[in-house]
Amino acid sequence: MAFSDTLLAEAEPVWAAQYDHSFVTELAAGTLDDAAFRHWVEQDYRYLLDYADVFSLAAARADDEQTTTRLAETAHRVLADELDLHREFAADYGLTAGDLEAVEKAPTCQAYTDHLVRCAREGGLPTVAAAVYPCGQGYLDVADHMAELADGQHRYTPFVEKYTSDAFRETVGWMRDLVDRLADERPGAREAMRAAFHRSARLEHDFWEMAYTQETWSVSPQRAPDTTAD
Repeated sequence: MAFSDTLLAEAEPVWAAQYDHSFVTELAAGTLDDAAFRHWVEQDYRYLLDYADVFSLAAARADDEQTTTRLAETAHRVLADELDLHREFAADYGLTAGDLEAVEKAPTCQAYTDHLVRCAREGGLPTVAAAVYPCGQGYLDVADHMAELADGQHRYTPFVEKYTSDAFRETVGWMRDLVDRLADERPGAREAMRAAFHRSARLEHDFWEMAYTQETWSVSPQRAPDTTAD
């Protein structure tokens, strides 16, 4: 059994919970509350900025030209392609790219990006590959599930179409192949890969919950006035 198959089998309860989450089922039906979707757009935009950085950091850890090039290309595609969808949705709310970049990460988003960045900076390439893989495979599988549930076109249809597209499907397939190749080449890294994968998978589920509940920090500090301006 390929290592990715083992990981996905172990994570089946997490995937099932994602399929059943109200954010997923209501988005598929086109009935998801505007405020919840806006929260997802804002938070996922911030997430993807770090996600692209993680692919860039991973490219620096690769030891062959082909893998380095593909990781760098993936970082570029996230910034140049995937974020375009978020900007289009954000425009429906009157939000600019600058507005999105200024959004404060919610606790779950912060926890997820901290995890990915830590894997990229402290772990080897196998750990990074395993950490980013649940995002790609999770979105593909969830979007396929949404497509099965959907009944006709609605305002969220572009979301489903984006994450079931041939281009996205090919990228996820490449990520899966990378995880399997690295696990075969470096079997001693498998436990670190497993831990990174499962933390990301659980955070994928919690990201839907964060968006649906419009999670924010419970308290905020009071910023002192800047007395150096004069």
